[in-house]
Amino acid sequence: MDRRRFLLTALAGALAAPVAAEAQQAKRSHRVGFLARGDDVSARPVVSAFRGELRALGYTEGENLIIEWRWAGEHHERLLEMATGLVRAGMDVIVSVGTAETRAARQATSTVPLVMVHVADPVGAGFASSIARPGGNITGLAVLFPEVSVKQLELFRELIVAAKVVTVLWNPSNPSHPPALRALEQAAPALGLKLQPVSRQESGGLDQAVTTAGKALLVLGEPSVFAERQRLAELALKHHIATMFLLKEHVEVGGLMAFGPSFPDLFRRAAYYVDKILRGAKPADLPVEQPTKFELVINLKTAKALGLTIPPSLLARADQIIE
Repeated sequence: MDRRRFLLTALAGALAAPVAAEAQQAKRSHRVGFLARGDDVSARPVVSAFRGELRALGYTEGENLIIEWRWAGEHHERLLEMATGLVRAGMDVIVSVGTAETRAARQATSTVPLVMVHVADPVGAGFASSIARPGGNITGLAVLFPEVSVKQLELFRELIVAAKVVTVLWNPSNPSHPPALRALEQAAPALGLKLQPVSRQESGGLDQAVTTAGKALLVLGEPSVFAERQRLAELALKHHIATMFLLKEHVEVGGLMAFGPSFPDLFRRAAYYVDKILRGAKPADLPVEQPTKFELVINLKTAKALGLTIPPSLLARADQIIE
């Protein structure tokens, strides 16, 4: 080979190397872990929102993205084992849905980036130094559960004007519930209400909890409640009880009212955090966000069955009315 041909060949190889490296990098599949209680069927709306936003951001499962799903059902004791498994499997990012899930993920790793979703108090729980600068390997989306619960009670009061007592169905083992219950107890007197807390753990089951409630029931949200939404709605109607929930899916199956953050919107934002981290951002530098989109949903058919008239002012604020 003459000197000219050798130089041209060497130059071509040098130019091709970065292109080949870039192509290899482009083909690399990012690995994202997803840790949650509940199951993929009950969580389908938020899963669809999460996947859809990742697609919009340029990620295609099976090509440049692998998502490892871990559903613990109601078995909290399995969360740490599942989180540890995701870390060992080499996840680039882990999405943890809820306080218990995020606590388990933090126990499993202090280095793998974690994107928390729907955590009530990330600073109080020790997940972040501050909302503006989390400072560790965790960032994501916080839901100020006590404040949302108080707003639920205020909206509920506008409808159940004759009620003096509101039963609150809660779970003492859910870390988000005790602070929410305390906030409700502080807010109730100013609204002319008395609260009657009923623990699912101590009431002898869902049927007993609902049947011992008065005429107004505020249900603090959690996966087990979501999974039993159909039965909850049927029991409440059977016993002529007005209900307030966190998620609109409860109202779609016969509950009376729901107020809370748009959970599909939260999971779209979670995908945004995942994208930022996969592109090199550090969780410590990404501020924790709070929801910006809330939904008030009212079931007029249920209101009619309960003999309730929805005030026009409340109807005007509803994002969705089910007739």
